[in-house]
Amino acid sequence: MELFYTDHFVLPLPEGHRFPMSKYRLLRERLIASGRFGEADFRIPPAATDAQLFRAHAPDYVQRVVRGELAAAQLREIGFPWSPEMVERSRRSSGATLAAARAALAGRGCAVNLAGGTHHAQSGKGSGFCVFNDAAVTARALQAEDGIDRIAVVDCDVHQGDGTAEILGHDESIFTFSIHGEKNFPARKQQSHLDIGLPDDCGDADYLAALEGALERVFDGFRPDCVLYLAGADPFAGDRLGRLALSKEGLLERDRRVLMRCRMAGIPVAVAMAGGYADNIEDIVDIHSATVFLAADLYG
Repeated sequence: MELFYTDHFVLPLPEGHRFPMSKYRLLRERLIASGRFGEADFRIPPAATDAQLFRAHAPDYVQRVVRGELAAAQLREIGFPWSPEMVERSRRSSGATLAAARAALAGRGCAVNLAGGTHHAQSGKGSGFCVFNDAAVTARALQAEDGIDRIAVVDCDVHQGDGTAEILGHDESIFTFSIHGEKNFPARKQQSHLDIGLPDDCGDADYLAALEGALERVFDGFRPDCVLYLAGADPFAGDRLGRLALSKEGLLERDRRVLMRCRMAGIPVAVAMAGGYADNIEDIVDIHSATVFLAADLYG
């Protein structure tokens, strides 16, 4: 199983910044230390090209990002200071999800972006630590360049995938599904093809019941040719930005239900890590590594 990483494209952040950038490096180190993956399994993805970004984002927005011409208010909404490294990392993050999707399609299986899930970036702006929307960029590229007709985005980050919905929510060839905390960020939700907003403190049983019904809509109703799965760690009870109350075991069962649906239907799936903001960064790494280990168990 191929694992695409971008953690060496470091986005420089001021000391004390609340985004846990080191989680990506720690995740890769955990996977290497496990002995379950060889050096050849870890791949550096190509950067998303301008043409690929332009299919999901307004060209003017992309160009302003690249040239460092975003206004201060726009950078505050993104939550990162501008730097050339921010641009390169953002391109690579989208490129990693696209590379994972293509690897999964080539093997009719599964591949993983060890970052990604930047689902708050809309067509004309970034938001919530998201500059370019890797799922939207990937979906559009697969359709335009690879001849893939029907794509589903299964978004299990705790925050609604508002950017994905804004870009793709009116496209009937792409099914956007988001299960999230209803009262959590963003305050203004966009309309996905299927949204499930959950109450604060929702636990394992209620979450999994809601997910199961939604997966029937995705797999039995829409019947995608490829799935992009955002496996956020932030529904975890210990996440400071989450507001839900899933256990690590519940999150692993969530992953199992999504990935087993893909495997049983023979649908290739690209997994992106999405959010995770627990005070103890080891909790984030535990959750993300468990996702990857499960995918390896199911797909080899």
